[in-house]
Amino acid sequence: MATYDFIVVGSGIAGLSFALKAASHGKVLVLTKKLRWSGSTNLAQGGIASVMDPSDSVERHAQDTLVAGAGLCREDRVRILVNQGPQAIRDLVDWGVRFTLDRERAPAGKPRRGKVPFHLAREGGHSSSRIVHADDLTGHEIQRALMEAASRHRNVTILEDHLAIDLVTRKHFRKGERESGAKSCYGLYALDVKKNKIGLFLASATVLCTGGVGQIYAHSTNDSVSTGDGIAMAFRAGAAVEDMEFMQFHPTALYNPGQPTYLITEALRGHGGVLRNQRGEAFMDKVHPLKSLAPRDIVARAIDAEMKRTGQPCVYLDATKLGKAELLKHFPNIFRHCEGIGLDISEAWIPVVPAAHFMCGGVKVDVNSATELAGLYAVGETACTGVHGANRLASNSLLEGVVFADRALRHIAGKPRPRPDKARFQDWDSFALKPAPETIIYSHSLETIKSTMWHYVGIVRSDFRLARAEEFIHVISRQIHKDYWSFSMVPDLIELRNLTLCAELIIKCARKRKESRGLHYNLDHPKAGKTARHTTLRSRE
Repeated sequence: MATYDFIVVGSGIAGLSFALKAASHGKVLVLTKKLRWSGSTNLAQGGIASVMDPSDSVERHAQDTLVAGAGLCREDRVRILVNQGPQAIRDLVDWGVRFTLDRERAPAGKPRRGKVPFHLAREGGHSSSRIVHADDLTGHEIQRALMEAASRHRNVTILEDHLAIDLVTRKHFRKGERESGAKSCYGLYALDVKKNKIGLFLASATVLCTGGVGQIYAHSTNDSVSTGDGIAMAFRAGAAVEDMEFMQFHPTALYNPGQPTYLITEALRGHGGVLRNQRGEAFMDKVHPLKSLAPRDIVARAIDAEMKRTGQPCVYLDATKLGKAELLKHFPNIFRHCEGIGLDISEAWIPVVPAAHFMCGGVKVDVNSATELAGLYAVGETACTGVHGANRLASNSLLEGVVFADRALRHIAGKPRPRPDKARFQDWDSFALKPAPETIIYSHSLETIKSTMWHYVGIVRSDFRLARAEEFIHVISRQIHKDYWSFSMVPDLIELRNLTLCAELIIKCARKRKESRGLHYNLDHPKAGKTARHTTLRSRE
């Protein structure tokens, strides 16, 4: 049992940028359920969107974001995002991130590093080149710099292999204790995986930065840790979730059956790559004015339709006209990865398929990343700030993590809360539960969830598919609930419990939306409604 000023769950860009700023205000605990490098930030290739060129403007960035969001963006949040973008980039540089520079546009002579402009890429849905990046391993570079900075700070403690189980609320008070004021979060219970012990961690503020829920689908670009833990914990504790039906499918994951999913960054299309079918036709030319650089929801649906029409398992991304030298200069890691499987992308097309990539919905938060529970905040992919609306504009997500982590810290610092009194709360009661007789059942249940969500709640949906999915997931949910309260705690069961709940939330939100908008496309309701409304769900807690 330990108390802190801040508990951060997750070690990606949102969690670490919050921790680095919060460390000036008190003791910070960062919990990560596997290694500190795990998560989606480390896998991000393309970059982080921000207006860094005088020929661009924050208004254009805002408009691009609003257009991509299909009428569902919260405009005040969008304007916060784009206006604070340049400062977020400066913060990252101050923390040690080494972005790729454009020396061809540098002033004459031998300019200092600070005078050399960033190399700016362009991605789908953007009207200008505004993607600041570190070659094609931007996330890895950001993760390196932030983790090194956090590890050096004396006020930051990072615990690996600690899997959060549930948030601490009034139901965890000892007998006779009562909550005064608004319903609050006081910290969380977490499993020390190596020691197989469950600890109670208390804090004045708890910040959920656990990423998304990509592992709910059969094909995903997400890390294996993306099991919706923060979303599920917040909902069980009484926080609302919003717009969970909007799962973004990245159009171009490398098609390499039997191997882990590998993302082919959208920046490759921004650099001139063209999507083609097996016959070589640039099929996106007939779909959207931006052709292969159309917003992701449109490209993903077009690829899905093309695969269904032709019966082929994939389409192709043609980057051959760029030449080997250009590809090695701007996309060295993608080039080498493909080369490692016998594919020279300077001469051959890249086989690609869509894959679940980013959750635009999540825990409902206000403009300061605060949830409906006092002391509980959510930042990054875990949260639904409203900046993405019905479809995320490429490379806005890393920016969102930094900008709204800063807003959360400012809000917390402006309303200080005392640390919770340890004596008021119960330790975790394991009920002396016995181990499950066969834990293989958890992997079987996970396979069923992934398959059901992919085929029934994927890129294209229907009322029938959603109803059938709800039936299947409900059966699994009952089984998992029974196991959770019958057997001892293991990571697979904890994650499966969270994934199952998130699957239910996605389906419920999708069934409530009787229209097609952005990432949610329903064959029975193919047109967008006249009024854009958010889909909000609240628990019974």
